[in-house]
Amino acid sequence: MAINYRSKTEIEGIRRAGQVVMEILEELRAATKPGVTTGELDALAARELARRGATSNFRGYSPAKGTPPFTGVICASVNDEVVHGIPGKRVLKEGDIIALDFGAIVDGWHGDSAITVPVGHVSAVAQRLLQVTHDALWKGIAAAQAGARVYDITRAVQTYVEGEGFALVEHYGGHGIGRELHEDPFIPNAMEQGIPNPLLRPGMVVCIEPMVSVSTPRTRTLGDKWTVSTRDGSLSAHFEHTVAITAGEPLVLTSLVGASASH
Repeated sequence: MAINYRSKTEIEGIRRAGQVVMEILEELRAATKPGVTTGELDALAARELARRGATSNFRGYSPAKGTPPFTGVICASVNDEVVHGIPGKRVLKEGDIIALDFGAIVDGWHGDSAITVPVGHVSAVAQRLLQVTHDALWKGIAAAQAGARVYDITRAVQTYVEGEGFALVEHYGGHGIGRELHEDPFIPNAMEQGIPNPLLRPGMVVCIEPMVSVSTPRTRTLGDKWTVSTRDGSLSAHFEHTVAITAGEPLVLTSLVGASASH
C-alpha cells in the first residue's frame, strides 16, 4: 500500500479544490426542488466548474475494464440509490431524497464531497436517516486522529449507525485523495476481513463517506454498470468530507469555513 503524505502547501492545494466543491454543492442544494431533473443539476455543476476554472474528476472516469466512462460531473443518487447515480432525465418529486456526490480538480489537486438533500417535505424516517448519516460522518472525522488507525474511523461510524438502528452499506467506503481522485488507503464503512488497517499519520488526506440504509447492508448494481441501489429498495443516504490528518485535530478541507472536527 503506497500512502501519500502531503506537505502543508500540498494540503492547501487540496483545500482550494475542496472549497470549489463545497461552493458548488451549496448551489446544488439550493437548486434541488420538486420538478428539477438530475440532468439540470448536473448542468448547473458543470457551468459552475467552468466559471471557476476548475475541471471535473467524475466525468469520463472509469475504474475498471468493462465499466463505461461516467457521463456526469455529479453522482445523483435518488431514494434507494446509494451511490454513482447517473444524472439524466429523472424528475425529482416531493418527498424524494437525493445524494449529490461531487468533485473538482483545481491546479492538479482533487477535492471530493457529498451531501444528501431532501426534496421538499420528506418522511420522518427519511429525516432521521439523513441526520444519522450526517452525524456518522462527523463521528468518523473525530476519530481521524494521528496515531489511530483506519479501522478506528470505521468503528466510530459503524458503532454509531448500528446503535441508531440503521445499516452500513457493505463493501463501500472512503479513500485517500490528492493528485488522484482515489488513492490509498481504503476506509471501509463497515468492518471487513482482509482490509489493510494502516496507522493514521500527519500529512495523510482521506475522504470519509458513510453510506447508510434504512434496513440492509446489501446492494445491487443496475444495468448501467454504475448506479448502486439497496437490495431491498430501502432509502439510503450518503455524506462525505475530504479530511487532512494533522498533529492536532483533523482538518476538514471541504468545509466552507475551514473548520476542524466540529459541526
